[in-house]
Amino acid sequence: MINRAVVAMCAAQVCAQIGAFSVAALIPTLMAAWGLTNTEAGWISGIYYAAYTLVVPLLSSLTDRVDPKRVYLASVAVTAIAFAGFAWIAGGFWSALAFRALMGAGWAGSYMPGLKALSDAAEGPQQSRAVAAHAAAVGVSGALSFGVAGAVNAWLGWQWALVPGAAGAALAFLIVLVGLPGRVPEPPKAGRGALLDFRPVLRNRSALAYSLAYCVHTWEMSALRGWVVAFLTFCAAQTGSGWTPIAPATVASAMGLLGVWASVWGNELSIRFGRRRFILGTMLASAAMAGGIGFSAALPYAAAAAVVLVYAMLIWWDSSSLTAGSAGSAEPGRRGATLAVHSTLGYAGGFLGPLALGATLDLFGGAGVIAWGFAFGHVTLALLAGTAVFLWLRPADLEGDRRAVKGRRAVTA
Repeated sequence: MINRAVVAMCAAQVCAQIGAFSVAALIPTLMAAWGLTNTEAGWISGIYYAAYTLVVPLLSSLTDRVDPKRVYLASVAVTAIAFAGFAWIAGGFWSALAFRALMGAGWAGSYMPGLKALSDAAEGPQQSRAVAAHAAAVGVSGALSFGVAGAVNAWLGWQWALVPGAAGAALAFLIVLVGLPGRVPEPPKAGRGALLDFRPVLRNRSALAYSLAYCVHTWEMSALRGWVVAFLTFCAAQTGSGWTPIAPATVASAMGLLGVWASVWGNELSIRFGRRRFILGTMLASAAMAGGIGFSAALPYAAAAAVVLVYAMLIWWDSSSLTAGSAGSAEPGRRGATLAVHSTLGYAGGFLGPLALGATLDLFGGAGVIAWGFAFGHVTLALLAGTAVFLWLRPADLEGDRRAVKGRRAVTA
């Protein structure tokens, strides 16, 4: 039976995310138009995640007390205003920074509150798959946002390239208003604490492990998303031929679409083979590839684009597995707070990734093969640190994961 809440929320998130990475697709244009440095461009990319990180603990935790639908509706309205303001009011670094931060605050009240509404409607393996479907909806739309922004920018200019983000958020408002049933939050068994008291969540070692791994995962993902168009633009110029069979923004869209496939099937593999083991293997493989991705700028454009696509699939491989792991490890009545911690840690990494990459580029003298190599290579250190913490916390596989089921059978045998 099709779950109405899952369908409505996934459809709304497709609309809400259609402008998600339009700013990243426009970074080369904005740098030229406003004379931005790499570090300033990194701030504009990263402030989205910083604002998200600051706001999401309040808004996501609030969904344990009020209907997530109300939080979602207010937040997508803010998102629509932010995109319109960036398009028609922003005229330089500081004004762009302000509207980009407002976009992040809007998404803070859309992503995890939307996921909370969805995960409350399903349990067990169905919940894990519903989370993966939600991630797929967000991922597909986010991937398309690169290509949509690139195409509209080429036809009408960069201001119009941000209009789909405003219109999509407005449509998401209508879909949730009409299609998402209201829901009274379930009180926690141990009683409610203060709204922002996250101590019970932080004592949940399994959920915390998945959330900290999500932090470095989002660090890596956001570094690539924020800079992939600029990187491939450099690769095209580096070869001297100017031959780009697929435009950088189109490659970025293809990257996101492949990532969605990898995320959904990665979650299925984690159910089949064990979530913890699957995530560890993915993190180590991704750390190894991060050390060399920037140096692929020395290759012909088509080869560099192919390497980016392979790397992106590896990054996305454990995305749904991590979020489902955190949601599935949450105590009843504290799922909103657990997802608040998960998302806060994740988007803190999302803020640091693009900023650190831009600052490293400037540190090594600006765009160049060596500079790009070290800029992407810094991600390896973050991933190795995250892997060590993940091992130390030893998260559990979830109910419905095959290894978890086998473990319970062995105990009862």
